[in-house]
Amino acid sequence: MQSENTSTSRGSTTVNTNSLAVSTDNPASNAVRRFLPGLALAIALGVAGLLLAGWAPLQKAQISALTIAIVLGMVVGNSFGAQLPATFVPGVLVAQQKLLRLGVILYGLRLSFGQIAAIGPAGLAIDAIIVVGTLTLGSFLGRRVFGLDRYSALLTSVGSAICGAAAVLALERVLKPDPAKVAIAVATVVLFGTLDIFLYPAIYPYLGMDAAHFGLYTGASVHEVAQVIAVGSAIDPATADSAVVVKLTRVMLLVPVLFFFGWRQAKLSINASSEKTKMPLPWFALAFVAVSAVNSVVVFPPSIKGPLLTLDTLLLAIAMAALGLETRVAKLRALGPKPLLLAATLWLWLILGGAAMVRFAA
Repeated sequence: MQSENTSTSRGSTTVNTNSLAVSTDNPASNAVRRFLPGLALAIALGVAGLLLAGWAPLQKAQISALTIAIVLGMVVGNSFGAQLPATFVPGVLVAQQKLLRLGVILYGLRLSFGQIAAIGPAGLAIDAIIVVGTLTLGSFLGRRVFGLDRYSALLTSVGSAICGAAAVLALERVLKPDPAKVAIAVATVVLFGTLDIFLYPAIYPYLGMDAAHFGLYTGASVHEVAQVIAVGSAIDPATADSAVVVKLTRVMLLVPVLFFFGWRQAKLSINASSEKTKMPLPWFALAFVAVSAVNSVVVFPPSIKGPLLTLDTLLLAIAMAALGLETRVAKLRALGPKPLLLAATLWLWLILGGAAMVRFAA
């Protein structure tokens, strides 16, 4: 009888093992079930952000798909309460990580090496000074004057220094901070970049710059690419074109910045743990350069490039929506007004410092 029971028990074990083998025999199906809920939600919000950005009133106000997507994500995410249901988390993380990297890579289609060469040594020098100066000033003031943590200070600074929300998202992949800190950094750079749309055309007659130098000034000091286009277009198409070239050169400086902070992050980890830590190399930044290089030698027809740029915007919007889904209003309140004060200080530095540098270069 005992032998019979053992045999039955072994038989039962065999059946369970076989059942487990059947259930895991199709890992692709399991992965779909795991990632689909959160990914579908992030994609839906990203698509909604893209569509709403094309709505005439929002388009006129130059409110980008990325901004709309993170707001939608925050609204939906906070409706869940303190945290997302567990079924949504894996897909949301995929949107924050994998789709974000792909979006940054495709961003390289907006830039060519010929455009960089066209702005000349003075333009390149101003861009470099703006980026290094803003990061240095923002890091110092953020931590020493406003008492912010390292991540909040760096995220706000990189958004002001380089290309707004896209730069914040790219650095997020290197630092991996709390989503609330990413959201507040995005919010501040969007706020002050939007103010630039109205301020810059208003002060243009009083700056004593011609249209070409004003294009250099706009590209070197305004936060987002879309905002640069809006400011330049308010003067004339030629100003908009030169401003965008200068701005996209600033975007290219994102690559060395990401590698520097990747190295810095690894060094801080070593000091904290006394163990060797692998440097988190932002390989997607190298892919961004590679795409820019291809864009420099290959002329893509509008029928191909247009959809790719739209896809790029959509991928970044999906990533923004995913960050919004994990951002709680209570965490934003806890950060207080300090990130806003830092962003305002950097905004004034860009306006005044940028104008001084362009006047000196002229």
